[in-house]
Amino acid sequence: MKTINRIAAGLCIAFMLNACTPKMSFVTSTVVPAANGTINVKKDKNSNYTLAVDVRNLAEPKNLTPSKGTYLVWMKQNDNSVKKLGQLSPSGKDLSATLNATAVVKPEAVFITAEDNAEILYPAGQTILTTKK
Repeated sequence: MKTINRIAAGLCIAFMLNACTPKMSFVTSTVVPAANGTINVKKDKNSNYTLAVDVRNLAEPKNLTPSKGTYLVWMKQNDNSVKKLGQLSPSGKDLSATLNATAVVKPEAVFITAEDNAEILYPAGQTILTTKK
């Protein structure tokens, strides 16, 4: 009976850990090789997902080739649709940028594109960082 209780307890812990999405990391970029960052995803009390994006060493978009106007953060959803989460503006000595966003579904992947403007509804520019390999 003790063995069954241990197995049940282990399964409960594994389930609870799986319910909390772990920290996601961006894959090294060939476009901006020094750029790196993480995304913390947590489920809130309303069953929404809060995403905290933190990026460092993200070159100014105007310094890219070709020059761009901004960086946008997107998430791929489980139905393969894409949702824009917001805009990143690197600043400071380490060219860091942060973004906090909320989504109703768990993100399958998060990626950052360099775009001409922030008003677009779908990614059209070059992918700078992504969490998928």
